[in-house]
Amino acid sequence: MSDERTDITSEPARTESAQFGSAPAPVGTAPAEEAQTSAAQTDTARTESHDPDFPEKFLAFMRQGWQDSTLPVGPRPEVPNHAKRRAALSAAFSGETLVVPTGPEKVRANDTGYPFRPGSDFVYLTGDHDPDSVLVMRPNGSGHDAVLYMRPRSSRENDEFFRSRDGELWVGRRHTLAEKATELGIETRPLTELADALADCAPGRTRVLRGLDPSVDGAVRAYEPRQADGDPAARLGRDRELAAVISEHKLVKDEWEISQLQEAIDATVRGFEDVARILPADRPVAERLLEGVFGLRARHDGNDVGYSSIVGAGEHATILHWIRNTGHTRPGELLLMDMGVEGRNLYTADVTRVVPVSGTFSPLQRQVYDIVYASQQAGIDVIRPGVTFKDVHRTCMRVLAEGLADLGLLPVSVDEAMDEQSMLYRRWTLHGFGHMLGLDVHDCANARKEQYRDGTLGEGYVLTVEPGLYFQPEDELVPAELRGIGIRIEDDVLVTGDGAVNLSAGLPRRADEVEEWLDAQRAAGPRLPG
Repeated sequence: MSDERTDITSEPARTESAQFGSAPAPVGTAPAEEAQTSAAQTDTARTESHDPDFPEKFLAFMRQGWQDSTLPVGPRPEVPNHAKRRAALSAAFSGETLVVPTGPEKVRANDTGYPFRPGSDFVYLTGDHDPDSVLVMRPNGSGHDAVLYMRPRSSRENDEFFRSRDGELWVGRRHTLAEKATELGIETRPLTELADALADCAPGRTRVLRGLDPSVDGAVRAYEPRQADGDPAARLGRDRELAAVISEHKLVKDEWEISQLQEAIDATVRGFEDVARILPADRPVAERLLEGVFGLRARHDGNDVGYSSIVGAGEHATILHWIRNTGHTRPGELLLMDMGVEGRNLYTADVTRVVPVSGTFSPLQRQVYDIVYASQQAGIDVIRPGVTFKDVHRTCMRVLAEGLADLGLLPVSVDEAMDEQSMLYRRWTLHGFGHMLGLDVHDCANARKEQYRDGTLGEGYVLTVEPGLYFQPEDELVPAELRGIGIRIEDDVLVTGDGAVNLSAGLPRRADEVEEWLDAQRAAGPRLPG
């Protein structure tokens, strides 16, 4: 997916709201914990305007006769990975309290919500997927004590479990405090204790990952001490520095993360195959049909799609982030698909392929495709530890500029077009060569420029390589036969000790191989996941 990065000094705009205790925060497993739950919590149960009024006789009946149960949980295999990440963050901010929320559920419309997707930095540090949770790391002299504040299982001593939209009979069973602690290897406390914990945080010795949970943002005042001019930390801001350091730690993927990415990428390959198998060569089909077929694979094999699928038929392929997907394929035209499965542990793939709907590229389509393929291959070939991010960019862009010159489109020489004061070739390729990939499709987005765009690649980095050429249908500076052609080829690449590995090599890239693959998939016929 083409990357549109923003300056990390700008705060993200958020419109969601939540309050501590806005829904009842039940208790954990131990009877002593359950006894602390007040009957007043039933007054804060999250209900809707169309819910019925229940008579007291019904309420009394619902409060009895329930069997207790426990979940058969054990420590997850990745628990040591999360602990190691928290230790690295602790070392970076010795003596300071760190607050990392996941965020609340987001409203889609009125009283319906979007499916909850936890905050990526929070997941990176804890592995927890539940809404509203907050990680608090307090200094202890030799490091930090980490506590996960969470909304535990509904108590059966009040009506929340069956009346509240957060209750067990509405959304399913939540973990108890003990179950979550066992599963994630971290101390847990009920969310109802969070307000007091944050009230005890001194602003000058606390950093908060802001912009995710308004209640957390409001509970700890932002503090920016006066610092000497030119101090990088002062320019960035204390809380923004926390976000930057977490992003920079995420640049290097450990073995478990690479395996998660590979699983998501393999599922993505299967999703592309599913789409190819139902793509007719001789009649139009809706872009949304293709989007839906891929989405079925994503929900079956993973958590969901990692981002809104871009399915651009014909001239829609020239729109970089075409996610309306309201068009139809046409025989003789090209189809661009930029799609990725987000795995069950939330690592996402990001792959783009262009196929000829009729099954064969026309000579002109192939010429443009081969330029983009040569650009991508040149970029992949140069990737290794120590190479700068900009070196990869310049390598890809020069091949594109040379190809544009061969097409007779550049009004200046290739060297002049590549000059940073000119960049005229960018008219037909607005985005960069790629971006980091991980828990977010545009991963590590808060990293400082000197560690990312102005930095060097390191072993364990995973990034996309995705050059493209786009000739808009109304562009009078290109011949009519080129207008409406858009081509991007994107793969997910792991930086190794001496080069690079294409993790998405399960999908072909060369024009002739794409044609052969499409023919083979069509011959195999439609299939359902499973």
